[in-house]
Amino acid sequence: MKIGVFDSGVGGLTVLHALLRQAPQADYIYLGDTARLPYGSKSQATIARYAVSSAHFLVEEQGAEFLVIACNTASALALDAIKGAVSVPVLGVVETGANAARAASASGDVLVIATDATVQSHAYSAACRERGLRTYEKACPLLVPLVEEGWITHPVTQEVLRIYLSELKQEAGAMQMSPDTLVLGCTHYPLLRDQIAHIVPDLKVIDSACVTAEQVASTIHDKKATGNGTRRFFATDSIEKFRAMGTRFLGEAIDGVTLVDLGG
Repeated sequence: MKIGVFDSGVGGLTVLHALLRQAPQADYIYLGDTARLPYGSKSQATIARYAVSSAHFLVEEQGAEFLVIACNTASALALDAIKGAVSVPVLGVVETGANAARAASASGDVLVIATDATVQSHAYSAACRERGLRTYEKACPLLVPLVEEGWITHPVTQEVLRIYLSELKQEAGAMQMSPDTLVLGCTHYPLLRDQIAHIVPDLKVIDSACVTAEQVASTIHDKKATGNGTRRFFATDSIEKFRAMGTRFLGEAIDGVTLVDLGG
């Protein structure tokens, strides 16, 4: 079983980290489309075009038999386009996060923190509504640069988290919500999970990277999938930066990254 994992950058490596724990026997191909990030500032049509070209590379050129879209923006805005473009199963992080929220929430009220682009897409609200949940989403744009700077436990990051989460709960309360679950709607945020859980101990924190990995592991286990446990990394730009920053997200050293050109 060859599993392709795709993100616009290094954040999706938190999903791969979880996958390696859940299904270490599979072979993984990770692509970071670093030349064309950030996806969040692009139109839906452009995001779909970029995501489909990345999916084609993983499936047609690298032989991936299962695709994990480890990018909230692409999952929110291009999942249908990706599914229509390839002949292998495709799983996005938004749907798995919503499934986990439905299983975790007793009150039916769920909070989501994500990037501006993901919040503006209202993908989590739509997915949760389909599952009978009320949702309030909040954009937390400062968190991604803080994580990429490596300031995971820095006092500045902790204060920013406290401000965002306090505002989130106040805004949800003003809407007469009784939330009991918080979905981390960005693949950078799992690195902040412990700090978030400490600040909001009354909320169940859903790490979409972990729940996505659990669903993939369940799927390939049903197929009795085997492999050699290999992993290959591709990036469309800045492979040295990808290797250095990616090591932090993956939780282990990345020895080799291959540069690939997917066009404009």
